[in-house]
Amino acid sequence: MTELDALRRSLTAPGMPFEMVERDLGGRRVRTWRHAPESLRALVLDSREFGDRDFIRYQEERLSYAEHFAAVATFAHRLAERGVAPGDRVALAMRNYPEWSVAFFAAASLGAVAVPLNAWWTAGELEFALRDSGSSVLVADGRRAELLGAIPADLGIDLVVVRPEGPLPAGAADWDAVLGAIRADAALPDAEVGPDDLATLFYTSGTTGRPKGAVGTHRNICTNPVSVAYGAALGALRGGTPLAEALAAQPERTSLLPVPLFHATGCHSVLVSTFRSGGALVLMHKWDPAEALRLVERHRVTHFTGVPTQLWQMCAHPDLATRDLSSLRTAGSGGAPASPHLLTRMVASMPDRGFSNGYGLTETSSATSINAAGNYLAKPDSVGPPVAVVDVKVVDAVGEEVPTGGIGELWIKGPNVVVGYWNRPDATAEAITPDGWLRSGDLAHLDDEGFIHVVDRAKDMVIRGGENVYSAEVEAAVFEHPGVRDCAVVGVPHEELGEEVGAVVQPEPGVELDPEALRRFLGERIAAFKVPAHVWLRTEDFPRNAAGKLLKRALRDEVVPG
Repeated sequence: MTELDALRRSLTAPGMPFEMVERDLGGRRVRTWRHAPESLRALVLDSREFGDRDFIRYQEERLSYAEHFAAVATFAHRLAERGVAPGDRVALAMRNYPEWSVAFFAAASLGAVAVPLNAWWTAGELEFALRDSGSSVLVADGRRAELLGAIPADLGIDLVVVRPEGPLPAGAADWDAVLGAIRADAALPDAEVGPDDLATLFYTSGTTGRPKGAVGTHRNICTNPVSVAYGAALGALRGGTPLAEALAAQPERTSLLPVPLFHATGCHSVLVSTFRSGGALVLMHKWDPAEALRLVERHRVTHFTGVPTQLWQMCAHPDLATRDLSSLRTAGSGGAPASPHLLTRMVASMPDRGFSNGYGLTETSSATSINAAGNYLAKPDSVGPPVAVVDVKVVDAVGEEVPTGGIGELWIKGPNVVVGYWNRPDATAEAITPDGWLRSGDLAHLDDEGFIHVVDRAKDMVIRGGENVYSAEVEAAVFEHPGVRDCAVVGVPHEELGEEVGAVVQPEPGVELDPEALRRFLGERIAAFKVPAHVWLRTEDFPRNAAGKLLKRALRDEVVPG
């Protein structure tokens, strides 16, 4: 038994907070958390115990748990009055406003399916998702409502507008008018909501073709906050924290939300985890590193979870030296690959804190693995071990498991894996095997402790003269250069080799990088065939989607002719 196995057993033993139990899910035996919430409705009901504690802080606005519950209950009644029944879809299209949480939990508490839509989408993309999901109600902020204009009559959607910035579109209703008076003693409408009922429909980022709607259950999303807590406890134990202290109730948390609520990291890992803990959630309307540092100081933020780029920008910002960040206990990243060099930068910039990264997909309801505290310090090039209720394996092109250390596609199985794609049985069959394994599309290897090391997206791997070059490995080497702020490795067509390695590099402000000097620097760290044959310098920030994921295809199209 390894040290990690012993730590896992101590956390998951009978009677412990992370005790597991096997259940039959669709004819498959799956481990689940015994103490996970039964549903989002159950979480909403449980939230009443937090009373007058702040739940949401947005600019100068405050919403306590009691006020949030009353608003959720009231809007759930309004949805029911509009004919929304269990299983019906309720779409949300807005930036990070308090009303997002109210509408989300109201729909889920009623047994409806919440459909968060990307607030960065065009009108055409929003309309596609509304049609695809068959939503009967859309709750949109003023900007999204203006973008959509009058809802096409054939969609048959009730539009409720939050914070309108001008006249309402024809047929739309104002949020405040719909909500009306909110009674402090408001109660949820009667509804039977079970763990395996449908809860969410999150659309994948759609970097290739039309986005697909990943259908999640209440069990899927309610697994995640327990998984996040488990990963933090396991990392603390690995770092030498005694078991009793690792499991002890933590001081009340205040989380800063720098990522959109309409993606899994923002919703599952930050919103739902904070809600379950009784903590406060500080919303950011849009990302700005100076504003993030100001909010950490002002609100005494204890937890920060963002994408790696945001942590890089915070560490590099001049305000870091002047802001009081003493309240910050943990800083973590997810949603995009993180270079091992990021941990070095964070430890130097913000010492004596707990750092973490993790790995997950929309299709795994956020967390598959957590690399926290002692685990992260020990293996910063990993995304951590899978959480205890999740199984992973690495397979070759024909689905056979490869030996430890071998590179192949990462497959994932557990109570966090979604049931499939909305109205896409073909895509579901392609992504999920009959016995429940999700094909992640990521290339990875497992070490002798079971830690996951993601080396590339299968489609991003560069094949140079028959040699596989994993972009994550080359990018990690580039990030070791102190003058590099951001980097992306892409394949460049070559007549003889098939592809060559190219790198787009953003220097740190004020740094003049010489491409040839950078190539010599890399030649001392990686094999010659992996050293980029082409280096493009770019001063502007790289294009990313709303989840912070690099739009590598768009970047490649900028620099590679044809």
